[in-house]
Amino acid sequence: MSDTTIYHNPACGTSRNVLALIRNTGEEPQVIEYLKTPPDRATLERLIAAMGIAPRALLREKGTPYAELGLDKPGWTDAQLIDCMLQHPILINRPIVVTPRGTRLCRPSEAVLDLLARPQQGAFAKEDGEQVVDEQGGRVAKP
Repeated sequence: MSDTTIYHNPACGTSRNVLALIRNTGEEPQVIEYLKTPPDRATLERLIAAMGIAPRALLREKGTPYAELGLDKPGWTDAQLIDCMLQHPILINRPIVVTPRGTRLCRPSEAVLDLLARPQQGAFAKEDGEQVVDEQGGRVAKP
C-alpha cells in the first residue's frame, strides 16, 4: 500500500498532472476522488491543519458556488467555511497530496515534487506541453 494519497478531481488538469507526476516515480498513490467520496469534517480539518493554512485558503472559486454563497464577503468563521466545503465539496481546491514528507495543496503541479520520496523516472510534460522534468528525471529550470 502506498504512503501517498491524492485528493483528486479527474476533471481538473492540474490534478491530472499531479497524479501523473506521482506515477512518474513508479509509485501508485491512493487516489481519493473527493467529489465522489468527500472527506468528513475531522479529515478536512486534519488536512487543513497539516497544510498550515486557514480554511479560506483552501476554497476554490472557479466553477463553484463560491460567489452564489457570498463566500467572498468577510465575516465567515473557519467553522462556517468548513461547513460550506462539506456541503459543496467542489469548493475544496485540489489536488491535495499527503505523503510522509508533508501535506500540500499542489498548485502549481510542480509543488508535488518536494513531497515525493522517489525521484522522477524520466521526462514529464504537463498536458499543456510545458516541460517539468527532463530525460534524467531532474527538474527543468524555468527561464
